[in-house]
Amino acid sequence: MPYWRLSGFYFFYFAALGALVPYWGLYLQSLGFGAVEIGSLTAILMATKIVAPYIWGWLGDHLGHRMRIVRVASLVSALAFTLMFWADDFWAIAVAMSLFSFFWNASLPQFEVVTLGYLGKQVNRYALLRVWGSIGFIVTVLALGWLVDRQGPAVVLSVVFMIYLGIWLASLAVRDPDPQAHPPDHRSLWQVLRQPAVLGFFVAVFLMQLSHGPYYAFYSIYMTDQGYSKTLIGGLWALGVAAEVAVFMVMHHFLERFGAARVLVASLLIAALRWVLVGVFPGELWIMVGAQLLHAATFGTFHGAAIHLAARYFHGRFKGRGQALYSSISFGAGGAVGAVMAGYGWDRFGALSTYLIAGSVALVGAAAAYLLVRRLPPS
Repeated sequence: MPYWRLSGFYFFYFAALGALVPYWGLYLQSLGFGAVEIGSLTAILMATKIVAPYIWGWLGDHLGHRMRIVRVASLVSALAFTLMFWADDFWAIAVAMSLFSFFWNASLPQFEVVTLGYLGKQVNRYALLRVWGSIGFIVTVLALGWLVDRQGPAVVLSVVFMIYLGIWLASLAVRDPDPQAHPPDHRSLWQVLRQPAVLGFFVAVFLMQLSHGPYYAFYSIYMTDQGYSKTLIGGLWALGVAAEVAVFMVMHHFLERFGAARVLVASLLIAALRWVLVGVFPGELWIMVGAQLLHAATFGTFHGAAIHLAARYFHGRFKGRGQALYSSISFGAGGAVGAVMAGYGWDRFGALSTYLIAGSVALVGAAAAYLLVRRLPPS
């Protein structure tokens, strides 16, 4: 298995998230946009995940050569991002974001399939590769926080463009794994999707990402309003992902001991607690530190369990579309709806109510996972 080449792609891909998630809202705010506009523009980054992964997943399942798809998507996303250097009004930025995020979001689900192909039956070891994405996020969020404090939010554009070039270069180093023989599977995709456990899985992952809406769109703005410096805010983001790194290193033990369904339920319950803490105690630094450490569950154990469940249900000729559907429904639809709702909630009800609603959404997701996903039959 080409461990370092696979890890390099994850490093740069999630380094881009380390720039966009914490600092994109601050960049948009520096252009004079309000909460509803920031929420709507942030939603574009997630909304393109609804369509792009499935289109490219279908192509990957039918044409093969997934790394060619990843390379093309990575290069075009970098080229499309250059439009951001000239866009300065809402609609120009919306068009530019739609273009670069459509191709950027197309690459990861296909790369996940490539990674799982290299792992074979050792899918529980996925987290040991994915941890390098978290490290890339940490490096970027810390360095960029320092730069934004000194040079202003405009520096975000140059940093993201360089990272996108890094994603493309990393993709050139990875070849498609050798094809694997799969047992005959005469089921249709619809027959897989209509299973109660699968439906519950998609409801749960959708609600988990919807609950993250206030965090991804407004956490940095919220902390800035509380008087935290950009460097400290970057440190809080990095702390959360550091906790994620720690849990990734032992994720295979969690899956082996408790099972993916139970891990998913626990992750959603912890998410509900996290959003209440952030909403109620924003000015208490040590509580914010504790809330960020809970990112180990709200992303780390959650994503590890979700990837495992998606790979278990969608295999053979459906494996590309299975990973694409997970990305589309959770990070795509859930993230987009969450960002838009957060923008309106922030504007009309304020930060506290918005975070309390997010906590309630995570609780509903936990209930769906407990009632349905735990019915997963033995593989």
